[in-house]
Amino acid sequence: MGMDLRTFLKQNYNKLMWKERIEIARYIIQAIYRIHNEDAIHRDLHSGNILYLGINQRFFISDLGFCGPVDKPLNSVYGNLPYIAPEVITGKKTTFASDIYSIGMLMWEISSGQPPFVNYEYNYDLAMKIVNGMRPKIVPGTPLEYKKLMEQCWDADSTKRPDAYTLGNEMKKLLLYFNNNQNESSEQIISNQHQQLNNYYSSNSIDSISKNYTSKTYQFENFPEPKNATEGSSNITLKHFITLKNMLTLVSFYLNKNTNRRTRRIWKLEINSNYNIQNNDYEKETVQQTKKHHLDINDDDDVYDNPSHSEKQDDSKISTGKIF
Repeated sequence: MGMDLRTFLKQNYNKLMWKERIEIARYIIQAIYRIHNEDAIHRDLHSGNILYLGINQRFFISDLGFCGPVDKPLNSVYGNLPYIAPEVITGKKTTFASDIYSIGMLMWEISSGQPPFVNYEYNYDLAMKIVNGMRPKIVPGTPLEYKKLMEQCWDADSTKRPDAYTLGNEMKKLLLYFNNNQNESSEQIISNQHQQLNNYYSSNSIDSISKNYTSKTYQFENFPEPKNATEGSSNITLKHFITLKNMLTLVSFYLNKNTNRRTRRIWKLEINSNYNIQNNDYEKETVQQTKKHHLDINDDDDVYDNPSHSEKQDDSKISTGKIF
């Protein structure tokens, strides 16, 4: 019996070990590679159009070429918001790289058993958060290499995302590693998380879950350029640090200055009690010069790897009525 990935994960997540999760991700990546190899872009990848066929236990991508309603407004975006690449949200064209972003979100869904941003309303606020770098929280126990590939896929800079061929090869290596080095204790850690995720599902209504299947038209304006969350958060932290450092330096300077003034007043009184007032040289105060404080800060924020990425042109043909 066939079902989509969302339904499959809801019914079978407790039974899946990491080897099987990686296998599911690899099936999807192989399918998107075949689509891209035909110079086509899917444009609307999400767990509702990834189909599982129980006969051969394989996953396939459906709805290829479905680009939205005929009456879609100009400069609007059609899709399932959590899976739409940030550059597409801001008005840029869909590309092979925007499909890869959607793959990254699917990889997270496979790792967690739940749709991305399921507890958010699909509106302008969520779109702005995505453009500003918000991504789903990594599930504890996620293999490091899987995590790295997933983060590369959803990088805000589309040129840093791997192409489908590279991604498929890396996923194949990861699967081979798990086949040869299966660790029962690490898999037990995963099973211990299943009950927590089940509790999460039970606290969400059916309407909350079902909304993740639906693609619709969005129209956003005046969005900034996409960025990774670490870029913004690092800069804010840096500004706060510099401001605090400068404030402490200023307070320290004035405290020292006032202390020196009090000391000099006492010293002058002692001098005046022993000498004539005509010795004015002792009464001159020297002006203390403040030293400029320099802060040596490394501004490099290279959070993601930069894989070699050769992206084809945006103008790609659309094949319709196929399942890959």
